[in-house]
Amino acid sequence: MLRTALRNVFAHKARLLMTMLAVLLGVAFVSGTLVFTSTISDAFHKSSEKGYAHVDVSIRQDNSDAPEGRGSLSPLSQRTLDRAEQLPGAKSATGVVSGFAALSDKKGKLVGDGFSTEGANYYAGRDGKGTDPRYPMKDGAAPRAPGQIALDAKTAERTGYRVGDTVRMSVDGPVRKEKVTGIYTTDDGSVAAGGTLVLFDNATAQRLFAKPGEYTEISLQAKPGVSQAALKAQAAKMLPSGTEAVTGKKLADDESEQIENGMSGMKTSLLAFAGIALFVGIFIIANTFTMLVAQRTKELALLRAVGASRRQVTRSVLIEALVVGTVAGLAGMAAGVGIGAGLRSLIGKMGTMPDGPLVIEPSTVVISLAVGVVITVLAAWLPARRAAKIPPVAAMGSIHAPATTRSLIVRNTIGALLSAAGAVLVLMATRMEDGGKAPMGAGAGLLLIGVFVLTPLLSRPLIAAAAPVLRLFNVSGKLARQNAVRNPRRTAATASALMVGLTLITGLTVIAGGVQQAIDKMASDSLKADYTVSMANFTPLSPEVEKKLARSDEITATSPLRNARAKIDGDTEYLTGVNGSAIAQLTSLDFTKGGWSGISGGKQVVVDTKTAEAKGWKVGSRFQVTYQDGKKAQLSVAGLYKGNEMIKGIMVDNKTVTPHMAKVADMQVLAKTKDGATDQVKKSLEKQLGDNPAVLVQDKKDISEGIAQMINILLNMLYGLLAMAVIVAVLGVINTLAMSVFERGQEIGMLRAIGLDRRGVKRMVRLESLVISLFGGVLGIGLGVFFGWAAGELISSSLETYSLVLPWGRMGIFLALAALVGVLAALWPARRAARLNMLAAIKTE
Repeated sequence: MLRTALRNVFAHKARLLMTMLAVLLGVAFVSGTLVFTSTISDAFHKSSEKGYAHVDVSIRQDNSDAPEGRGSLSPLSQRTLDRAEQLPGAKSATGVVSGFAALSDKKGKLVGDGFSTEGANYYAGRDGKGTDPRYPMKDGAAPRAPGQIALDAKTAERTGYRVGDTVRMSVDGPVRKEKVTGIYTTDDGSVAAGGTLVLFDNATAQRLFAKPGEYTEISLQAKPGVSQAALKAQAAKMLPSGTEAVTGKKLADDESEQIENGMSGMKTSLLAFAGIALFVGIFIIANTFTMLVAQRTKELALLRAVGASRRQVTRSVLIEALVVGTVAGLAGMAAGVGIGAGLRSLIGKMGTMPDGPLVIEPSTVVISLAVGVVITVLAAWLPARRAAKIPPVAAMGSIHAPATTRSLIVRNTIGALLSAAGAVLVLMATRMEDGGKAPMGAGAGLLLIGVFVLTPLLSRPLIAAAAPVLRLFNVSGKLARQNAVRNPRRTAATASALMVGLTLITGLTVIAGGVQQAIDKMASDSLKADYTVSMANFTPLSPEVEKKLARSDEITATSPLRNARAKIDGDTEYLTGVNGSAIAQLTSLDFTKGGWSGISGGKQVVVDTKTAEAKGWKVGSRFQVTYQDGKKAQLSVAGLYKGNEMIKGIMVDNKTVTPHMAKVADMQVLAKTKDGATDQVKKSLEKQLGDNPAVLVQDKKDISEGIAQMINILLNMLYGLLAMAVIVAVLGVINTLAMSVFERGQEIGMLRAIGLDRRGVKRMVRLESLVISLFGGVLGIGLGVFFGWAAGELISSSLETYSLVLPWGRMGIFLALAALVGVLAALWPARRAARLNMLAAIKTE
């Protein structure tokens, strides 16, 4: 039986090619993902180790043990640095201070957008005359005075800046002009990932990112023979209150762990889409082996007649599947390594990851092969079992071929039960405000499987609906319709492969359209302000920006939004400071009770209804607040409003919270102009702010378009990933049609003999392919709309402005895509059918 199975594989290589390709693509996606993520993780891990090569112990603030909101009151001073330098095991001590610093390129655009854009100090010793071993100078000299900076070599290469150039940059809003005095090299992981690191002299960095004489961290390097643990123990004895000592190894490990955690989301997403491709591949494999078994019915019956048992027949088919799965798994693994290497090379050329070798872990090889083999064998098990159950005499007479009425009834019953259970779960999940994701996911899975099981039943009425169109093609159209419904199980398996991909694509598009409209409505309903002003990466903005805008002749009202951490009823909360006298002109909140009146007095707040409900507050309720500096005050509720993702929380006048903030900074500034939002006004405001690339001046349309752009980028990425499932589905249609042409060779020969020309045969196969693909497309789009609606109902509980948006244009494109799949998939099978020798085909048994 083993020799028989192997001979079948080698005798029919062509008929298994499409099946192997389907498995190969899925395995390649899995192995490519694993190779790519392992390579990136390893590269960043090694980069982290290099970045902490000069750090054996770090002394830093420990906000986890400090009172809430009080961490900034435990600074690392020059005195602490001096004491650390005198530790017996310390070779050197370096004061570190860092923060956000946006650099503009020669065209005025932000450098490192989307990555880390930071500034730090060049620590040249207490006298300022030494060197900083962290940043060896490649060209020029280190910054020693205000107005001087040093750039990392990668940023200098990307921007074309050289020593002596003057650059424009920003730390918290106002534009700064600095002279480049040096270019340095670094192993910093953020720089390797495409970010920027601008160095200032020590005093300037302290003034910009902390306070004069203070540091955010102190790095210690151990003397030869002193371990990191020993140096940490020495440092622990002199730590100021609210600080901690951490070894360099732990810092590197923590950074690597953060990188891996950041990578896990991408890895999970890529593997999920690989799973979708493999899930689609299961249909093709099962369909292929069903047809292969049907073609070899007499052969298998003969084996049974000469003594082979049912188990041996099943085993022979599974051995054939094992060989196919192993070959496809090995090929997919090799292709995946190529994909991983290609992605690594592409990312490397973009300068968004550190250098490092391609990493192929043993687990990647094992997982890839296991996936290929297990998926293929499992998909082939049911056809193998079905083949073994056929009695030899019945198989010889081919009376087993049509599916029994009883089997179809059982299948339809199971499908109906699964579909009903899935639909009920999905509908129940839409009513759940919290915890509805798991039931909806389970319901969607059950419904998808149920529809797949029911597809043979659904195929007849849906394909029959195409009969009027098919009649236009005369005999070829009629034959195509009959062929499509002749074997409903085969048609179902083929159409389901396409259905799965289009279900996901349509569902995601429906959700994205609803979210986009919700954001548009939220912006228009919540804001009266013509513009919002913020930093490009949404870091704190200098109060000088709001003051500069307020002095503009074009501005009629402004309000900074200023976040201040505080404690209320033992819980940490954020108070949003606003301009109490102008905020009513800049927002359009839906107040259920009370309003803005009274907030400018400084003793009252307005609160969104959800926060008020959680706290048990009503209009007039009084509560005690403990500010960041430890001082306490009594506030009362002046109004309750319906919050949203754009504006929510506890809002109070700025003059109430600003005196208690360690460093005053705004998250955003709202501005209203005389002439409304126009391109001319926007350009004028940008010019008044120094044409700063780090500052965003946005009107409502800009906010909406920015979010739309993010959604479209995400959607395009998802479309690209789901294209894998569509490609696998195309292979399935080709496979089904090729096998169908092989099975119907005698019938096609007879049609040719009685007058159907080659063009008619081609048209018949193409129309059959088109009907099957459109059938899968209609099911996929229909299910996608349902799932999109259901997910939207779940989203609307947290995003109140969400409403269903049906993207008719895109759905039309998806249906056209399904038709294109059908046309392309039929090219080779149709050509093959037309070229059959009619006499040889008629004589074939």
